Amino acid sequence: MHRRHPEVDPQLLSETDEQRQLRTVLRDLYAEASGVEEVRKHLATPRGYDEALWARLAGEIGVHGLAVPEEYGGSGFTFAELAVALEESGRALYCAPLLPTVVLAAHALLLSGDRTACERYLPRIADGTLTATVAGFGPGGPGRPGGPDRSRGLAVTAEQGGDGWVLRGRADFVLDGAGADLLLVRAGTPAGPRIFACEPAPDTCRRTPRRVLDETRRQALVEFMGAPATAVGTAEEAEGTVSATLDIGRAALAAEQVGGSGHALDGTVAFVAQRHQFGRPIGSFQAVKHRLADVLVALEAARSGSAYATACAAIASPQLPVAACAAAVVCSETFRLATAEYVQLHGGIGFTWEHPAHLYVRRARGAEVLFGTADQHRTRLAGLVGLASRPAA
Repeated sequence: MHRRHPEVDPQLLSETDEQRQLRTVLRDLYAEASGVEEVRKHLATPRGYDEALWARLAGEIGVHGLAVPEEYGGSGFTFAELAVALEESGRALYCAPLLPTVVLAAHALLLSGDRTACERYLPRIADGTLTATVAGFGPGGPGRPGGPDRSRGLAVTAEQGGDGWVLRGRADFVLDGAGADLLLVRAGTPAGPRIFACEPAPDTCRRTPRRVLDETRRQALVEFMGAPATAVGTAEEAEGTVSATLDIGRAALAAEQVGGSGHALDGTVAFVAQRHQFGRPIGSFQAVKHRLADVLVALEAARSGSAYATACAAIASPQLPVAACAAAVVCSETFRLATAEYVQLHGGIGFTWEHPAHLYVRRARGAEVLFGTADQHRTRLAGLVGLASRPAA
């Protein structure tokens, strides 16, 4: 059971000067190079994102290595700085695989404690030359909470042969599964679940893109047919690594959702201020004011929840599972509300596919189930704080 009262220094919830500067630089860069039209254009490319911008983020600003220790080629900052970058990427609807590569895969490697794997892969993640993701970290997808014992019935298994480990089975709806250079796979072994690093080859790993609602976040079915793999970490630490990685992923997704909600609110406020009806701005009508006020209140709650989860992830607090679940609930619901009003209060134009609101609606709907639904998070949260007999996952 987790303590109900937070044990995080309140100063960690405030933005530092460095973080504000990073936010300004990233917002300007995204405004220049990753507008909605650029996003739409790059969705039609084989990789689905602007690879030149990906290289700029890694090389000029160092986003990919913000939370990577200096010994592995990173900047040695914390998750707090990375969360700023994720919030701004969510605001701009940046469609590159930051979440699977820089958050999930990088933190899975760090949490595994496997120095050899970290030295091999983290420098290339930090400099932007390697994309990576995780597979099989949760039943039915990358992190959806399962039953009380998630180690049973794994869809991917590992066998040890004369030349080392090979993987068999399938993992569905893997983030960036069709394009990632490295897959970190949770697979069953006779000694229990372990994490394996697999550099997929076409003859042993078939990857089929899935058609998903949110085209800015690609997913795929990955089928392993004797794919060579290398064990990462120990069997004893594997489940703890998976659980912690997913909670960090939830905190990261919450930061993205806050950024997207902020964009939706700002865009709607700007529109209702300049759109006139009956000789006055529609934003001056009481009903419109109330709806926007509801979004603002929800957004402030989401910012608080995200800031707490970010602080817990930055200092590896034992409160992270509680904070991550709470942030997942409040940020998902806020993003859904903000994007709904984004469409509704734009009137007829908001319902057209050409308007950017639809891309944000799709991102909101996809994100709210990415690491489990709000109801699943509430159930888990109840167990963590002692309101239920045991955590759900």
